[in-house]
Amino acid sequence: MGKLRLLAILCFMLFLFAPLYASDTYEGKSADSQPPPVILEKQVEKTEPVIKSEPDAKPAMSESEIAPYKSNPAAVKAVEKNTALFTERIRERFSMWLSRSGKYMELMKEILKNKNVPEDIVFLSLIESGFNPHAYSVARAAGPWQFITSTAKRYGLAIDWWRDERRDPVKSTEAAANYLSDLYEMFGSWNLAMAAYNAGEGKILKALKRSKSDDYWPLLDTSYIRNETKNYVPKFIAASAIASNPEEFGFINIKYHQPLNYDEVMISGPLDLEVAAKCADTTVELIKELNPELRRWCTPPGIPVYILRIPSGTKEIFEKNLAGIPEDERFSVTAYTVKKGDTIKKIARKSGLSVKAVLALNSMERVKPLQPGTEITLPPKEKFQPDREDRYDNKKKYHKKTKKYHKNTKKYHKNTKSIKHIKTKKLNNKKVLVTAMNKKRNIAND
Repeated sequence: MGKLRLLAILCFMLFLFAPLYASDTYEGKSADSQPPPVILEKQVEKTEPVIKSEPDAKPAMSESEIAPYKSNPAAVKAVEKNTALFTERIRERFSMWLSRSGKYMELMKEILKNKNVPEDIVFLSLIESGFNPHAYSVARAAGPWQFITSTAKRYGLAIDWWRDERRDPVKSTEAAANYLSDLYEMFGSWNLAMAAYNAGEGKILKALKRSKSDDYWPLLDTSYIRNETKNYVPKFIAASAIASNPEEFGFINIKYHQPLNYDEVMISGPLDLEVAAKCADTTVELIKELNPELRRWCTPPGIPVYILRIPSGTKEIFEKNLAGIPEDERFSVTAYTVKKGDTIKKIARKSGLSVKAVLALNSMERVKPLQPGTEITLPPKEKFQPDREDRYDNKKKYHKKTKKYHKNTKKYHKNTKSIKHIKTKKLNNKKVLVTAMNKKRNIAND
């Protein structure tokens, strides 16, 4: 009985304390005698607050980003080829470009910097135009950044009979910065952005898709882009290297032009450039040089306020002198009285103008009938000079007329041939050849 009682007590004690022992065992070790997994709270690193850049901020263009070409033999060859082009074949011309860069480069760099575009992009203007505001290509691209009309208007540049803002170094640089910024957003690479600036974004997107690449340099080994675009970035790299260190490439004693410096005045109503030059006590040539966007002898009519550039330090004397000139003496045009049978086309032809010019001068949007006795305005003969765009329009008009003439001539000959076609008929076992001149001659039977 004593043993049974002792066994019962032991069982009771085991039943009472076993769960506690089991619990202590789990907390101390895992089932395979390894230390239990330790659950740690997530450690949050203490970092400096992140300052988000502006939405349009772009990274600076480092050498590693803009010119990672040395591992690509085709790229190296292309850069060397263009370096030789600038330092040997067109050395004299490139020296002139470098000289002209002194006038515009710092101004353009400042604009690019304010637009969050790398300042070195300024050398695109060097290879596009040699920093020439009046550069004009066969594709009708104009200005230091060589905008075509459609792209220029898309980025806010005004182009009409009176002005062409593609030629303005400030306005065109702002437009170029915006365009290149958009291209960078699209491609994520300055090399591809520049290639697209040359070829168009559509062509570069298509080339990347076909080559299954996301980089510019592999495109050099394909036929998906033109040779001009293949050379574009290498040409930029070569020109940038030379312009940054001209002495290293043998360009010694470059005479850089003085930086562009000017005052601005607000003009209400059109103003002859001759009058502006007199008011600023300067020359018409200098007024034109400071305002290369102006295509005519005056500032554009129909604009409430036009900002005109004048030589630095002349604003006060300009405003004083202009105030003393009557309104009717500030802007010169020639009045023409419409005669019976006159049309805008006839008047334009007699005056040596384009229809577009007559419409622009008279604020007309389209050609319309003219009433005899009414007056229209024409340019003053002694001040009006056609520019390149005018000459191109006239040439285009001439070619259009020539093409129409040849088309009509061809049609005439075709009709004549059908009238004078050879007719044959049997006559007394012979063929008689009948021409339009009704002359007959016998020909032998076949």
